[in-house]
Amino acid sequence: MKINQEKKGDVLILGLKGRLDSNTTGELEKTIVPLIEGGDHKIIIDFSELDYISSAGLRTLLLAAKKLKSVGGIIILCSMKEFIKEIFEMAGFTSIFKIVADLGEAENEVG
Repeated sequence: MKINQEKKGDVLILGLKGRLDSNTTGELEKTIVPLIEGGDHKIIIDFSELDYISSAGLRTLLLAAKKLKSVGGIIILCSMKEFIKEIFEMAGFTSIFKIVADLGEAENEVG
């Protein structure tokens, strides 16, 4: 998996590419936790190039959401492929995460 980082003002955009599974979720955690602890509290995660997510990947995203909530931050997920969105729906994560259609909408939501 590859993680692209882009900063737009006070908003951090993370683009995930490839597979987010038990083999790669540690990489995301090692990236996102220090960013949150370092003051990035408005995060958009772009799923447009993510091909697969496992329960381990879901847990890492949940960890990030909890850390952000504890500091008054926000996380928005965008550009999910339909089958990945279905995984979020089955796991009950659509009530936990704000999921929007595309990056432009995510940028509007995060303010």
